Amino acid sequence: MKLVEISAPDFDLAMTLDSGQVFHWEKIGVGFVGAIADYAVYVEQNGDLLKGKMEGGASATPGSRELAPPVAGMVRHYLALDHPLADICASFPDDPVMNAARLFCRGLRIIRQPKWECLATFICSSMKQVAHIRQISLALRRRFGARRKIGDHVVYTFPPAQRIARATENDLRECALGYRAKNLLATARFVTSGECDLESWSSLSDPDLREKFCSLPGVGTKIANCVMLFAYERLRAFPIDVWIERVLKQEYFPRKKNVTEPQLREFSEAYFGEHGGYAQQYLFHHARMASRRMAKNPDNGGGAPSRRRTRLVRPEGGPSPRLAVTGESKLRSGSHTRIRKTNEPVSQVVSTPRVR
Repeated sequence: MKLVEISAPDFDLAMTLDSGQVFHWEKIGVGFVGAIADYAVYVEQNGDLLKGKMEGGASATPGSRELAPPVAGMVRHYLALDHPLADICASFPDDPVMNAARLFCRGLRIIRQPKWECLATFICSSMKQVAHIRQISLALRRRFGARRKIGDHVVYTFPPAQRIARATENDLRECALGYRAKNLLATARFVTSGECDLESWSSLSDPDLREKFCSLPGVGTKIANCVMLFAYERLRAFPIDVWIERVLKQEYFPRKKNVTEPQLREFSEAYFGEHGGYAQQYLFHHARMASRRMAKNPDNGGGAPSRRRTRLVRPEGGPSPRLAVTGESKLRSGSHTRIRKTNEPVSQVVSTPRVR
């Protein structure tokens, strides 16, 4: 099938696919291959246009530059090309840390993932680095998923809950899941039996949806928030992993010791607001990339990111690379806005409203 074009303004394909939301897309030449649900997809970016093809998709309408429905709709929906990204970014708090992340992550969008795939993947992600999660995802796909081919490339779909439910715990352990195998198997059987109805849960409120997820084996608040954000489009959900915990403590509470996880959750909910999930993803990706650059640059001392303070550096043309910037900047928390004085830490300015 000939490559066809999809308009994609204000979008960065490579950054979005490499930002720790999904773990199975592979770089091939100038593009990427992966799966959207049961379809194998190849996609590349050229400016504001995506060029792609999909195994099993309908041919393009004669004279049209775009994929014929419903394939074009699937690609746009998956990559969230309809999200009003400029408005979302404009809603972020106006502080040096967030501004640096926002500028660095221009074009990054929150992907809409299939519900079961997202839940299962993040159950497997517990206490794992991104590279390890990718390995587990590929192992599960190769062993239990369906084989697809697009061009010269083979792609494996993510196995449905029913297929995982028929496996044994040992089968899953052979995919490098370790203790997570038991949790994934139990959850797959809940989904298969209908006790866990992922589709009907879409109508639940955020607190009720989070409570449902936290009742599943191996799912805590962080994983629940990840699934809510990446599969249910609850853009207020704010997952706090080790990266985000470090950023919040170091940059928003630099003079306060022993900040608890509930305090961080309350602060994040109030301070980052209705698009907190986007803000979290930008902070996460910015911190992760800054740490990667530190590790590669001998002048910065290298070392393991978990033992070093990660300084979030600016992109070209962005604000000062120092997070404790000089001068004045506005900070917003709920209905409170005031000017931050020179070198004043963020945590000394923000007054956090109570979470409802």
